[in-house]
Amino acid sequence: MRVVEVIFGVGWAAFWIYWIIAAFSSKRGRIPVRREVGIRLVIALIVLLALRAGALRGGSLNESPLRAGIGLLLFALGLAFAIWARVHLGRNWGTPMSRKADPELVTTGPYRRVRHPIYTGILLGLVGNAVGLSWYWLLAAGLAGVYFFYSATVEERTMTEQFPDAYPAYVSRTKMLVPFLF
Repeated sequence: MRVVEVIFGVGWAAFWIYWIIAAFSSKRGRIPVRREVGIRLVIALIVLLALRAGALRGGSLNESPLRAGIGLLLFALGLAFAIWARVHLGRNWGTPMSRKADPELVTTGPYRRVRHPIYTGILLGLVGNAVGLSWYWLLAAGLAGVYFFYSATVEERTMTEQFPDAYPAYVSRTKMLVPFLF
């Protein structure tokens, strides 16, 4: 196994360990069980089908040191952005599409530029994997992007209900996922 693969693997493992530990400090929330189970089943089915088809196996791994370096940089920037957003959100963080007790609207830090910077950071990390290791990782980024777009849309409906005056104004001055673009 190449060093670059180990770095990506250790980076993702450290990220998700941090994420799980940080989840214990968030406010309690609730998500409709039917929606959560349905989404997880669809994701599991897509992942199983992709693995069965060999989507993430085989293929040629990147051999270019320059491309590996660029991929690692994008990966590090993406995960750092997601962590910054998570830290900035503090106890207001919750699982996707959950409703929080005593919600607060956070519009500073990374939330000044995009409404869903955690999703943005994770997607950039996956793109870094694709650039640094194998273009097959674009499949994972695409699937995550579809899920994140759906989650963001549901979350935005909830935020509009909870903050009927402030949230629409926030939406009008920020982008959903990609700063300055979308």
